[in-house]
Parts: sequence; C-alpha cells; structure tokens
Amino acid sequence: MQRILIAGENILHTTETRLLLEAKGYQIIICENLSDSVGMILEDPPDLLITEKGFAGNRHDHELIMAAKACLQKANIPILLVLEKKDLKTELNWDYYPVDDFMVKPVTPETMLAQITLAEARMVRVFDNNPLSRLPGNTSILRSIQKTIDSDEPYGVCYIDIDNFKPYNDRYGFSRGDEVLLMVARITVNVVEELARDGSFVGHIGGDDFVFIVKEEHLEPVCQRLVENFERVKNMFLSPEDIQAGAFIGEDRQGNETNFELLSLSVAVVTIGGAHKYEHFGEVSVIATQIKHYAKTLSGSNYVIDRREH
Repeated sequence: MQRILIAGENILHTTETRLLLEAKGYQIIICENLSDSVGMILEDPPDLLITEKGFAGNRHDHELIMAAKACLQKANIPILLVLEKKDLKTELNWDYYPVDDFMVKPVTPETMLAQITLAEARMVRVFDNNPLSRLPGNTSILRSIQKTIDSDEPYGVCYIDIDNFKPYNDRYGFSRGDEVLLMVARITVNVVEELARDGSFVGHIGGDDFVFIVKEEHLEPVCQRLVENFERVKNMFLSPEDIQAGAFIGEDRQGNETNFELLSLSVAVVTIGGAHKYEHFGEVSVIATQIKHYAKTLSGSNYVIDRREH
C-alpha cells in the first residue's frame, strides 16, 4: 500500500477525496504542523508528499520540501505542491520549490487522484532506483558525483564491493545473496544517516557494488563504522560449518575449485575537492578502480582512502 503524507490544513477539503484515494489502495497520513511532518519524513518516510504553499507559515513549506529531498532512506520522494489561484499570478521560483508537480485549489477528488498517479508514473520513468534496494541507480550516482565535483568542496566518493559475493551466491543461492545485498544497503544508509546526513548520498550501482558520498571530515568515522557493523552481522548469513572453517569452497572464474575467504567488504575512497582536482566523474571511477583492486588484496573487511593529489 502506497503511503501519502498530506502536510496541510485544507488540502483534503472533502471526505470524498480521502475515500477515493483509500479505495484506490493509498494510505493517507495527515499532519497539520511542521514538526510532525518532518518527523514522519525522517523516521518513517512516505512514498509521496503533498503539501501546500505557505504550510505552517513563514518558510516552513520550503523546510519540509528540503527535508523530503534530503531523505536517504527513500530517495526521490515525489512532491506535489498545492497552490492558491493567486499564486499563479506571480512567477514562482521553482528552484526554491523543487517539487515534481502542483495542483490549484480547490482540488477535486478526480484531479488529486490523476496527479498522484501521474507523479508515480513519472518517478518510474525518470528515476533509476535499484529494484532490490530501492536506492538510486547509475544515472543518479553519476549525477551526484559530478555535482560533488562541481561544488569544489572536500568530499569522499566511496565505492563498496562485497568480497567473494559470487562464490557466496553459488553456495547459498541468489535469494540469500539478495538478503546480503539488502543488509549492506541498510547498514550503509543507517551509518550515513547517523554520522554524516548533511549533503550525503547513497546509491546502488548494481549487484554487490554500492556508492556513498560524504563530506571529507566524516570519511574515517563513516568507513570505520560501516566495516564494524558489517563484521558484526555477516555471520547471520553464513552457516556454522563455514564460520568454523573460516572459508567455503567454490569455483573461481576459470572453473577451478578454490577455497574462498568468507564475506567481507572492500571500500575504495576517492577524495575530491580542495587539493584533489577532478573535472569529470569518469576520472573518479578510474581512481576508484585502482584503489578497489588494492583493497581487495587485503584480508577481511577494509577501507582504503586515496589521499594523493590529482
């Protein structure tokens, strides 16, 4: 059931609208103040946000919209802004209101339903979230890296690779492999949310490859916590026999029977901004590949930060 957060006092002006949306399978959550609305976004984010210009007075409409835009747990929440007719007479700054669509009061039940379904369809077309983790995919990742480069502020672009994931899939099956991927996604989001929320990004390239971007000052604590948390929970996804042996048997890429170490993480970190000059996300990817190859030669879970000047 899709959950819609309606932040405003007079958006659902008739019970008919709510009944229609609920009949179509939507769960409606109404908040009439800023603190409850932002709390919902941070703690249990909805699938779609509808709010009104001037919500809660002052600049609180903007504050709520930016909180939704910064949500890492559910990236790219569609946002619909409800306007008064008089608002159309002035040229609105859509950079200040980075919403996906708008509606004009009074909003009929049919219009609201149409706008919601359109927003959902647009999200599917435009955004490239990974179907398993629901994290932003390649297009969003490349845009975020380039945006970070262009900002010229000190950041770290961190590439996560799960070591020995292919032989793990061969031994335990793809369903268990998906569970491991979801575990890594959750750990990454939770650690970044906890230690480096402001200006951060988490994405899923595909398979066992993830990316997160945090300010350089947060690199060490985030990477350290990420590796520690993974090591704490990884045995939940391994059999007692393999844990006792400290390895499992599988085939290498040439089909030869090989002993593989148990699951671990390799995190390759490329620092950008300041003395670390890059112009294109492709340059960052090249350096990350070099660092990742080195990180994977180390035993166990590790992170390696490239601090060379480029």
